[in-house]
Amino acid sequence: MDAYEAGMLARSKAGHDAGKIYVIIDVDDTYVYLADGRIRTLDCPKKKKKKHVQIIYRKNDVTAADDVTIKRIIDVYSH
Repeated sequence: MDAYEAGMLARSKAGHDAGKIYVIIDVDDTYVYLADGRIRTLDCPKKKKKKHVQIIYRKNDVTAADDVTIKRIIDVYSH
């Protein structure tokens, strides 16, 4: 099942950031590129293998998003 799409939320399953929520910014064959708007901004997204993230099936529009919008998306989901 390869349902990774830009705009979906994802939870990190492995690494020092395990459990952290991100927004998927971009997808390629092996990796997803994640941003949280704070440490991992849109200019410097985190590159993570697909098997190390758990998709949260909540789609958001991130075509014209900035870091503030990404932070807001994550805050609304978390609270």
